[in-house]
Amino acid sequence: MGEDIGVLNTLKEIGIIVGEASSSEFYFSSKPEEMPSRWEYVVVFSLEDIGGVLKEVPVIAQVQGIVSMSQALTRDLDFDITKKLVEAGIADRKVWCKARILGYLGENGEVLQPRKAVMPGKPVYMAPRDLLEKFYSFPDDEAVHIGHLITRSEIPISLSLRGFRRHLAIIAQTGAGKSYLAGVLAEELLRKGATIIMLDPHADYVFLSKTVEGVKHELSDNIIVFRNPASTGRYSDADVGRVNPYEVCFSDLDLDEICLIARISERYVNIRNSLEKAVTNVRRRKSFFSPRDVLEELQQADSWAADEKERAAARAAQKYVKRIIDMKVFTNVSTSIDKMLKPMQLSVIDLSGLEDEVSDYIAYRILSEVYEKMAGGEFKYPVFIFIEEAHRFIPPEGRTYSSTIIKKISAEGRKFGVFLILITQRPSKIHSDALSQCNSQIIMRITNPEDQKAVSASSERMSHDLLEDLPGLNVGEAIVVGEITKAPVMVKVKKRRTREGGADIDIVGKLKEALSMAGKDGSRLETERLRDELKEFYG
Repeated sequence: MGEDIGVLNTLKEIGIIVGEASSSEFYFSSKPEEMPSRWEYVVVFSLEDIGGVLKEVPVIAQVQGIVSMSQALTRDLDFDITKKLVEAGIADRKVWCKARILGYLGENGEVLQPRKAVMPGKPVYMAPRDLLEKFYSFPDDEAVHIGHLITRSEIPISLSLRGFRRHLAIIAQTGAGKSYLAGVLAEELLRKGATIIMLDPHADYVFLSKTVEGVKHELSDNIIVFRNPASTGRYSDADVGRVNPYEVCFSDLDLDEICLIARISERYVNIRNSLEKAVTNVRRRKSFFSPRDVLEELQQADSWAADEKERAAARAAQKYVKRIIDMKVFTNVSTSIDKMLKPMQLSVIDLSGLEDEVSDYIAYRILSEVYEKMAGGEFKYPVFIFIEEAHRFIPPEGRTYSSTIIKKISAEGRKFGVFLILITQRPSKIHSDALSQCNSQIIMRITNPEDQKAVSASSERMSHDLLEDLPGLNVGEAIVVGEITKAPVMVKVKKRRTREGGADIDIVGKLKEALSMAGKDGSRLETERLRDELKEFYG
């Protein structure tokens, strides 16, 4: 107890617990001049059973709400009377705060929840820096640094690498900073030696090999951008730097894959049989062939079909193969997944400029090959898969190529070392099974009620109080819950070391540039306008 007294002497008292208190929340009264800010951290002392002995432990809590009031300055008073009371100095002011208990540190550094209610009359202190640092810290080899407390910029916040074993969701409305945060996570995981694959529909991550200033950084050689030849690309190869082709050879596909791409149902037995015969015939003649070769074989079915029924099936199969041709994704060589599965390598799959169906197929193929390699024990190191715009790949109805494999990885991937990071601005548009498998969530600003409901339904750790905090977050601020943190924490994301690809354009700057191009500071436009006015005046 002597040690506790020494600690008490160094703490700043800011209030006293009042009214009803429990083991999960309490209210406290504070002087107006000592009023804490919302989301500030405080500490109270509670008697807890530690190894069969009651001990007083410092319990961390977070200020959830603040109310100030005056019994003298009621709404019924007119302005003049109110002003006189204030000027006379007889107006009372009272402050009440509501605090949400987060827990206390156990002997091994774990966060424990109090079993007993904190007691009214006990003092409330401002949480000291060293206690908060211990409360949210992890060992260096486990810590992934992402920022600092919103209310305390001097207190760093890290996530636990171990927590990624249960998958992670990054959720925020457009413009809140989710892609920026994902870039920070990718940077930090790479520095830890991670193998990372990022599915990037909008080229948000293609500049990860460059610093904010646009030059290469020390890990640039560990970052590769892959792009399918069919992609028009948001940025040119020259802008990005190191770009490798991601190609798929059609002749490497088996019948089931071809039928999946063509969306030929298993019920269409005759069409599948006809397609199989056409593929077999082509394969006998060519080692490498394209969908167009199969289409031409189907068009010549009269020469090999056994009867009219088989010829009709061949005619029906042609429209499905034409669909594959329209995808324009296949070449004469396949990119090996081994090029992506390397220790301490970040592979960005640039899907920008591709049709949704093509992006979806590429995602399906890459994820399937990663899963097969990991499940077969052919790659021994953890693989982190970032899926940006996850709602596009795994919608609630699951009508995409990649939905099945994403659900499989979300349910079983952690057994083989495959971990998902799903990134979305529409959690209500993601299949609930996949989202519920993300035992950790980083949630940024969300105002849409449907998306808030989806977040609440998918996370047992996302309390109603935390949901109410979401609309009040600023850009770059987030609430972290789940196994990647010891306790729910509100964090300000740190600055990235790398260049962002998905930032919004500078509208003001670009319009100024356009104005300058039209005529220096618009002078030419102004001159033409005056000339037209003079012509009209003088006829």
